[in-house]
Amino acid sequence: MSERFDSSVADGKWQRVWDEKQSFRADDKSAKPRSYVLEMFPYPSGRIHIGHVRNYTMGDVLARYKKMQGFEVLHPMGWDAFGMPAENAAMEKGVHPGGWTRDNIANMKAQLKRLGFALDWSREIATCEPDYYGQEQSLFLDLYAAGLVYRKESTVNWDPVDNTVLANEQVIDGRGWRSGALVEKRKLNQWFLKITDFADELLEGLGSLESWPEKVRLMQENWIGKSQGLQFRFNGDVEVEVYSTRPDTLFGASFVAIAADHPIAQKLAADNAAAADFIALCKQGGTTAAELETAEKLGFDTGLRVAHPLDASWQLPVYIANFVLMDYGTGAVFGCPAHDQRDIDFARKYGLQVTRVVADGDKTDPVFEGNEAYTGHGVIVNSHFLNGMDVDAAKAAVIAKAEAEGWGEGKTVWRLRDWGVSRQRYWGTPIPFIHCEVCGVVPVPKKHLPVTLPEDVTFDVPGNPLDRHPTWKHVDCPQCGHAARRETDTLDTFVDSSWYFLRFASQPDDAPFDPAEIARWLPVGQYIGGIEHAILHLLYARFWTRALARIGKIDVTEPFASLFTQGMVTHETYSRIDPSNGQPIWYAPSDITRTGEGASLKADGGPVEIGRVIKMSKSKKNVVDPDEIVATYGADAIRWFMLSDSPPERDLPWSEAGIEGCARFVQRLWRLFAQYDAAAQGEDKAVDRKTHQTVHAIAADIEALSFNKAVARIYELTGVVEKAAPSASRSAAIKAVLLLIAPMMPHLAEEAWASIGEDLIADAAWPAVDPALLVDDEVTIAVQVKGKLRDTLTVAKGTAKEELEALALASEKVQRALEGAAIKKVIVVPDRLVNLVV
Repeated sequence: MSERFDSSVADGKWQRVWDEKQSFRADDKSAKPRSYVLEMFPYPSGRIHIGHVRNYTMGDVLARYKKMQGFEVLHPMGWDAFGMPAENAAMEKGVHPGGWTRDNIANMKAQLKRLGFALDWSREIATCEPDYYGQEQSLFLDLYAAGLVYRKESTVNWDPVDNTVLANEQVIDGRGWRSGALVEKRKLNQWFLKITDFADELLEGLGSLESWPEKVRLMQENWIGKSQGLQFRFNGDVEVEVYSTRPDTLFGASFVAIAADHPIAQKLAADNAAAADFIALCKQGGTTAAELETAEKLGFDTGLRVAHPLDASWQLPVYIANFVLMDYGTGAVFGCPAHDQRDIDFARKYGLQVTRVVADGDKTDPVFEGNEAYTGHGVIVNSHFLNGMDVDAAKAAVIAKAEAEGWGEGKTVWRLRDWGVSRQRYWGTPIPFIHCEVCGVVPVPKKHLPVTLPEDVTFDVPGNPLDRHPTWKHVDCPQCGHAARRETDTLDTFVDSSWYFLRFASQPDDAPFDPAEIARWLPVGQYIGGIEHAILHLLYARFWTRALARIGKIDVTEPFASLFTQGMVTHETYSRIDPSNGQPIWYAPSDITRTGEGASLKADGGPVEIGRVIKMSKSKKNVVDPDEIVATYGADAIRWFMLSDSPPERDLPWSEAGIEGCARFVQRLWRLFAQYDAAAQGEDKAVDRKTHQTVHAIAADIEALSFNKAVARIYELTGVVEKAAPSASRSAAIKAVLLLIAPMMPHLAEEAWASIGEDLIADAAWPAVDPALLVDDEVTIAVQVKGKLRDTLTVAKGTAKEELEALALASEKVQRALEGAAIKKVIVVPDRLVNLVV
């Protein structure tokens, strides 16, 4: 073996060998037990980042380990390739979204390969390719035929300059993020998936996901949002139907609020210019409950009044309010300001009454002071027949009264809304429908799939290129043959990622998948990704799986048996204040010289401010290029760093000292492997025991994804083996270390494995464990004199107290510590301690 491990040679060498031998290609016909390991596939932005490296290294270690354990492993990779960034690039750089995306895929694939991931590239998919999205169109039509897809009018954010619909996150301070134009709310016909039909199933199914983080399950439960409440009517100048989860607070009501597009508001606006102006103002705001929660609460007093259902003499004003959405509940609410922050903000702004109806400890006064609502628990007060009840009892009492008197009924409602999947953009899956003036909306016959995107599009004017394409949208109706037009909306990219794990498992040419192959591979055994996908992606994937099961396409109902959400990779920031505008100028770590005293800019030697350690961000430039790290230290060093120190669910601070330490350990292992002697003789029971215990423990660590613990054990075993005298046991331990690091540092492991005359370590088995060696038959006894440690004894486990006492007294170190003093008492704790009291 050479003196040093040369990663610049070994990395590429073994990656080529794995490719040539197709070492990680999953065999659908294998009789082995199966293991499906999957990381959330990336968006092809052009470069992988360190966060990707951590995510994929974790999955790779598990996949390689499972292979060594005798499993047939499916560990695929693909690309979530549709989306707005490609269209943005088309507008900014004058390139085609397809070309930009495919170039990025090629770059990122090369980067992933340089890291030595054990991926089955034969199953690679890109969602922007017709062989993928054509099958997605087929499944969409199947869901439509089953009544799970429909079209309805819905409110959207409309940019009047760019002539496009904006996602909520693209609306900044009421303006389009690109054009700066005031955003309008418009009604457009949109396509929806009936996820609400599965609300009960999705909620109940969370109980079976025991290997998911509790935090993720709770987030999904809250998003689905099952609640019991009262739907009832206010009568008066108009009839207003409302739904409330807090009917116990009815005696604290001070107003009724309706949405800007509520029929009552629309009717009023026809004859009231002030109401019409206010409704127009509301249309410039957000379209989601989350957005409206943070916006200023605005209202318009309609002049209409309605009677309180529990007291006909009590009149409440009716407002049009910007925080009520027509798509939520009935489009109308009653406000109880003392116990809802949104309501108290509104009531204080418009001088409305605020009455306490839930006691805050001993605070029961009906006059509510302050601007912060009380939302805690308590008994009902100032509420007539409800006084003294707890909240749940009061809810039940009001619902019972409403039902008995005929002005309302108890009802279960869900926060979950049907999934709007229409996007007025080019770079997405074309929705496979045709609009005919004679036949209406007609599905594209499956024999005409895929409906492919036209390549000859331009982005030099705002709007959806599919709308203005001269020929693409013009087709004949497949039913009557008359001139018709294609649907020009494309699908939300979350649809693409809601079933890709099925396509990885089965890829026939003439169908989305083979149900028998799905049954063999699914559910995914281990899914790994960021907590930011806890709700939408994971919920949509669960819905899509259940929907396909309902219509008989597959038998599995939950896509991911186990979920792990890894922490982020973080780095400190470096900046200076720009004197011209007072804003920070950010610098990349590669621009900085870092010392114990501080940091300076390499370009001029001047100081820069060291900021907080935060998530790596392109905007703050605290990013590290994986290619540079691989070129400098090798793929195994960066992989080892990703697994070290921090538990994988926590954030991992990046440091140059850390990666340098990992690179040194690679060389340290290389020197140890060079000491392997197949002809060595002699037994070292302590080394044998330590080796087998470490192999057993690391297997459990990897299964639990506790990679940092596995790394610590390898450090410990390495130290033991380095200090051990030459023996057959020592050589066996060296070989075991080689196998233990194979999933983590595969290039080093392959090179060293070959040097001792073995075949490919990628095909090797996990080292066997002797159960007898997992139990210590020797223990270390601490010997104390006057409570201070003076010596240790290595003895057989279970040694009698009398013998332990005799051995302790025979120790020279103990005798020196006693200095001739008389022993008053000897305390013996079997297998642990001898304490001499003088």
